[in-house]
Amino acid sequence: MSKLDDVPPMTYRFLGRSGLQVSSISLGGWLTYGGHVDREGTFKCMKAAYDAGVNFFDCAEVYSAGESEVVMGEAIRKFGWKRNDLVISTKLYWGGAFGDNIVNNKGLSRKHIVEASWVEYVDLIYAHRPDRRTPIEETVRAFNHIIDKGKALYWGTSEWNADEIAQAWRYADKLNLIGPLMEQPAYNMLERQKVEREYAHLYRETGLGLTVFSPLQKGILTGKYKNGIPEGSRFAQTQLDFVAKFHKNNPKEKWDAIIEKVNRLEPIAEKLGIKLATAQVPVLKGLQQYQSVRRPSSYPREVITTACLQTQQG
Repeated sequence: MSKLDDVPPMTYRFLGRSGLQVSSISLGGWLTYGGHVDREGTFKCMKAAYDAGVNFFDCAEVYSAGESEVVMGEAIRKFGWKRNDLVISTKLYWGGAFGDNIVNNKGLSRKHIVEASWVEYVDLIYAHRPDRRTPIEETVRAFNHIIDKGKALYWGTSEWNADEIAQAWRYADKLNLIGPLMEQPAYNMLERQKVEREYAHLYRETGLGLTVFSPLQKGILTGKYKNGIPEGSRFAQTQLDFVAKFHKNNPKEKWDAIIEKVNRLEPIAEKLGIKLATAQVPVLKGLQQYQSVRRPSSYPREVITTACLQTQQG
């Protein structure tokens, strides 16, 4: 592994109650790789992350209709990285791009989980959202089948509530199966309730690990939107389904309220002599249960800046 001279050594943490160690930051491909970031840009970002000590690369079947997984795999082959040096994750739920009839290509049925897991293997596989139309027992059994077949080493959840995770563990214990090792929730200064309060009993009872995402609330916590939506920024890309849905769900009054909260944080950051984005570091530092924070980056400099910030946490 190459080393970047101006980046502190990466820190690694055990993921939940496992022997697997993941870098304290991870690189994700949502809305970037395979999407508006071209292949060469993806390769540069992944190389910068790898050279900074990142070993955890996250993807999902839905990211850019599967193209994100493809281009990130191309980067791994291009640079000749050893598979045993990497922790690779993907997430299952929205697989509509891979079939002509969406009915069995979406959700967490045994059929979708088994048929979607076609790669050689991943280290971590997530249930990308809860599927409240499929019995949790079926989902638990399906992910255990994937593990038994060597298609994944561990399974977890993303954006499940505490009751759903606890129910998955009850079935796993009852059936002598493996329960979800980790949860991937949004966590930042504007979204703290679930991680800091709702999941509290799960950390004690199941040893739940966290691989959090959206530390800057989709870029809002950088302060870039305080005077409106800049041209070329994520929320200016209204052609993207995610952005269109976000604007629909966050009309002007709601958006203005969010920006007002962020603007109130900026003077505090200035008083501390740090950038607003850096103010997220102590929030994560105080959360012992988190093992890795995932951030998508469009440019190598963003990767390096994030690495410098997160490695301050130790």
